Amino acid sequence: MSSASQPIRIGLIAPGGRMGQAIAIAVTDNLDFAIDQDDADVLVDFSAPDALDASLERAIVANLPILIGTTGLQPGHHSKIEQAAQQIAVIYAPNTSLGINLLKQLVEEATSRLGPDWDIEILEMHHRHKVDAPSGTALMLAASAAKGRGSTLQELSRFDRISEHPHAREPGTIGFASLRGGSVAGEHVVILATEGERIELGHRAESRMIFARGALAAARFLVGKPAGLYSMRDVIGAERA
Repeated sequence: MSSASQPIRIGLIAPGGRMGQAIAIAVTDNLDFAIDQDDADVLVDFSAPDALDASLERAIVANLPILIGTTGLQPGHHSKIEQAAQQIAVIYAPNTSLGINLLKQLVEEATSRLGPDWDIEILEMHHRHKVDAPSGTALMLAASAAKGRGSTLQELSRFDRISEHPHAREPGTIGFASLRGGSVAGEHVVILATEGERIELGHRAESRMIFARGALAAARFLVGKPAGLYSMRDVIGAERA
């Protein structure tokens, strides 16, 4: 375990991935952290859904907290995360940007104040190599919108990719549009629309480094925490304290 005079040692589950490389770069600019694959204080997983079981097992066996930023997870994966959180400290964050997590709170607040006659559409765009759609962040924002309406994402959502023949808008649902191209780090816009007016709440990631810095903040938060499932909202609160 690191002390106040020693850096927090991070074990990267997928060091060769885009986020793994970004975190390694962020660590070189921050003396509070170090990459240590063999003797870590906290594990950071931005890999793939198929790797989740091995990541959780490694964390539990070593009794280490873990940040999971992997997207494209299914309900069964989330159940395993919840089970692991009974033994170790876990943060599941499909997006570690502090700005996106503030947007999440704003979306929940907005939908809680607007009536059901306001349609909710979520537009997201990422680089051409991103496989899952809608993005984990888009689903996170949709869940916040559903929560603001006193419901759940499963009850309200549908998924429409943009196509030549889009489906008609169904009342009371949350729609998605996913775009892929170029090297876009991430762009999300939550559109709230009713007759005669529209509100757009959005976030644009100009660099993957914002996610890396958020991941370091989450790693710092996790060290020494008791078992439980935490969120980036907890991290933001700790950063302000």
